[in-house]
Amino acid sequence: MKIVLASNNAKKLIELQALFAPLGVELLTQGSLGISEAEEPFGTFAENALAKARHAAEASGLPALADDSGLAVEALAGAPGVLSARYATLFGQPKSDADNNRVLLEQLAQFPAPEQRAARFVCALVAVRSASDPEPLIAMGRWQGLILCDAQGEAGFGYDPLMLIPALGRSVAELSASEKNGQSHRALAAADLAAQMREVWHLG
Repeated sequence: MKIVLASNNAKKLIELQALFAPLGVELLTQGSLGISEAEEPFGTFAENALAKARHAAEASGLPALADDSGLAVEALAGAPGVLSARYATLFGQPKSDADNNRVLLEQLAQFPAPEQRAARFVCALVAVRSASDPEPLIAMGRWQGLILCDAQGEAGFGYDPLMLIPALGRSVAELSASEKNGQSHRALAAADLAAQMREVWHLG
């Protein structure tokens, strides 16, 4: 089955394709089909993911899969949250991973102790069979950690170099792709969603 991924992020495509491969699905980025990005006007990950999935399904006529994910830092009242990808722009800076990470560290400078830097990666994954699907499949995944004072590691993307997983003693950017895919917020959400797709869509 071909499913449109409501994203143009190449790294996210690779990550999700590996996670959903056992279902026998092929993910196609919306950009490869000439589909524009959807608006993300909502304040929650789940609502934005559903909006993106419905948009991609309507434009393509195919089932669609969307995720909305980001970083929630407890000391910052859950920020960057749904604005994670463009967090730096809230402070007049360019939109990039490097700028987002720099701004986050600036905002956390007043919280130097590890116990003050608790955070979690959050992922909402939504799948719809059509734009008007009355039964969207929704899954949430959360990955707890601590925000480092300096970036560590070269792998991954986004805030991965700043997110320490205490149980592993490494940042997410220091994990191999297989390690990350085995336990990340996206992996947890994908496992839940894949189970729903097997049950409701009869895949795999």
